[in-house]
Amino acid sequence: MLLIMAPACTAKSDARLFVLFLCLTIHTGIAVATIQGYIGDIDMTCPSVCRCDEDFIYCNDRGLSSIPSLPPSASVLYLQNNHINNPGLPTSLERQLSVRVVYLYDNELDEFPIHLPPSVRELHLQDNNIRTIPRSTLARMPLLEKLHLDDNSISTVSIEDQAFADNPRLRLLFLSRNHLSSIPSGLPASLEELRLDDNRISTIPTHAFRGLNSLRCLVLDGNLLANQRIADDTFSRLSNLTELSLVRNSLQTPPVNLPSAHLQRLSLQENALTHMPRGSLDGMHRLQRLDLSGNNLTTLPRGLFKDLDSLGQLLVRGNPWHCGCNLRWLYDWLRARGNTITVRGLTCHGPDRVRDMALIDLGSEMEECEVVRLTGNKDKGAVGGGESSTTNAPPQGSLFTLRSKRPGFGFPDSGLDYTLSSSGVGKSLALNVKPLSHNSIRVTWSAAQPSSSFRLSWLRQGTGNAMESITETLVRGDRQEYLLTSLQPRSSYIICMVPLSVTSESKVAMSGDADTDESLVCAKAETSDLSSIEEEDNEESQHITVLPLAGIIGGATATVSLALIFGVFCWYGHRTGHLCSRDHYTRSSSRKSKTYDDYIESGTKKDNTILEIRGPGFQMTPMPACQPMQPKPLREDYIIHTIFPSNGTGVYKGSNHVSNAGHGTNRGYREGGIPDIDYCYT
Repeated sequence: MLLIMAPACTAKSDARLFVLFLCLTIHTGIAVATIQGYIGDIDMTCPSVCRCDEDFIYCNDRGLSSIPSLPPSASVLYLQNNHINNPGLPTSLERQLSVRVVYLYDNELDEFPIHLPPSVRELHLQDNNIRTIPRSTLARMPLLEKLHLDDNSISTVSIEDQAFADNPRLRLLFLSRNHLSSIPSGLPASLEELRLDDNRISTIPTHAFRGLNSLRCLVLDGNLLANQRIADDTFSRLSNLTELSLVRNSLQTPPVNLPSAHLQRLSLQENALTHMPRGSLDGMHRLQRLDLSGNNLTTLPRGLFKDLDSLGQLLVRGNPWHCGCNLRWLYDWLRARGNTITVRGLTCHGPDRVRDMALIDLGSEMEECEVVRLTGNKDKGAVGGGESSTTNAPPQGSLFTLRSKRPGFGFPDSGLDYTLSSSGVGKSLALNVKPLSHNSIRVTWSAAQPSSSFRLSWLRQGTGNAMESITETLVRGDRQEYLLTSLQPRSSYIICMVPLSVTSESKVAMSGDADTDESLVCAKAETSDLSSIEEEDNEESQHITVLPLAGIIGGATATVSLALIFGVFCWYGHRTGHLCSRDHYTRSSSRKSKTYDDYIESGTKKDNTILEIRGPGFQMTPMPACQPMQPKPLREDYIIHTIFPSNGTGVYKGSNHVSNAGHGTNRGYREGGIPDIDYCYT
């Protein structure tokens, strides 16, 4: 029986052991899985100082000085508005291969940050103090497409040569509000948008935008650009440009050879535009927005907008528009466009008859121009042509040179025997020119008959018989003077003028030429040398400065002489005793006999409590008071009197004690039979 039961017990024990082993195995697996899950949770934990939304990590505005540990799945890092500096970027950041966008603007970075992940495609570093752009650092981010470096301290020389050569995907580069003095070199050909506004760029050479055939947006606002410092074919290379902004510069005309094929937005506001040359907007069939606000334009030439088929916005506010018959073509063009175009700021500044009126509202006034053109009656000049203005300053000459194979009228042949003088007289016009400075000439004229306008042309004579390009402009008929500026020093200019009637203007507009040789009047003037002008100015300034200097020396001499005479007079008076300051007082020991009150002179209320003597003291009187027969001494000699209080309790003081009392003349009362002894002291 016992032998039968033993095998059964052994079998049960084995079963229990197997079950126990199985349970231990299951528990061990669960523990391992739990530990692994906990470790995985630790790896995916969001930093305690940040907020995470899937792969977006928000650590901005936390006052951080360094970047905390980030989960490996992070793709967009918001780290702006902190105190992160260059040492605050850990080397572990390079292993965050999921990061695509990094916002590090408004921090305390002094150098271009290193240790950024190579997977970054968009980097925001504006509002720091970055000074250099090294090529080696940018080479670590070959996938970079957008780089924002606005509001830093980057200069042209601090950008390493070929700094962007290893960034073939870079499409957007912002360098606004830095210290650039020229266009950075070595820009990648993949660039589509370039912003360089509010820098110190003054010159743009021909090769500045070479190779940037993909560039579509170029912003150069707030620089120091002028027409003379922009190469003629600078912008013509940008064949795919759709937006060009040149706001807040010093342009007097639009740059020549602007890209016209794809341009959609052109911003030229807040410059010094005085003239829009005919043909400067030719070929811009896709232009949608044109901004000419804040300039000095008074008119626009006929045919300026002939190719602007897609123009939807025309912004021209802030210009002194003269709404005469010269703008009749623009009035007709706007009426033909109707509601397809939005115009802002085309308000008349003159003549007074239509001041503050919109051009589009001048229907009846513009009809007058049509009547004059058809009937050929007496020309009305401009709208309200009877109101001539001769007090206005002469308009400034344009810097733009109109190059044409056949100008409106010919100039006299420089090879002829006769020579032109500073004045010319024709059948209907008398012309006079006068150089004012090394770069300006004043032109005045007098017409025998009223004219709607005058065509003024001038050109500079080159070496020998060579002639340069012709510059011409239309002048209103109510003017009698014009100022040519920005001319070349020490140069000869031929200046011609011809009066135009309304009919002749129409011919010129239609055919580009007119038979005006009979009315043509020309004169010649020569600008002075810049050095001679400076010498004359220096001589005049020397003459001007010599006169005040002589006056100052003479005045100083007279003042010193008067002071010496007055001093001698006072000294003599002091010797004779007539001007001594003490003579303001009468020579008396009694206070009642004093005729001048020093308290009243100083504006101070007299305090009589000083007369209530409560202890022994002294009184000082001038020496002549006690010895009138002696001559007045040269030194200040005084007599010291002992003063006792009225109750007789004072003690007599010895004569060796000197008091610093003022000039008071009152005595105290002395009682008790003590003799009054005067002690003279100097």
